[in-house]
Amino acid sequence: MGTQSKLQDKHTDFLFRCILELKSIEECYDFFEDLSTVAELKAMSQRSVVAKMLRDKHVYSDIVAGTGASTATISRVNRSLNYGTGGYDMIFSRLDQADREEMPEQGGEPQ
Repeated sequence: MGTQSKLQDKHTDFLFRCILELKSIEECYDFFEDLSTVAELKAMSQRSVVAKMLRDKHVYSDIVAGTGASTATISRVNRSLNYGTGGYDMIFSRLDQADREEMPEQGGEPQ
């Protein structure tokens, strides 16, 4: 984990504690709609999708077409993936693991 010296303080800790208490997607919608503007939330969600597409080796032109993100945004997210704290990789690995656990077993007995 990278250093959080620029970000970490008691107010940010409180925000993250609030987020960790959310139990469902619906609760996330309710909380984040109260917390942020639609534009702020859309920008964060766009960056998350851009990061996932970059991690999955999509090219910039496909990411622009799929998300509407600017190449500047894509470059900034790419920089975070390559030189950041590893937050994107951590959460995407957990999501990938959860997806694998939710998938029904493939194969099985021949019929």
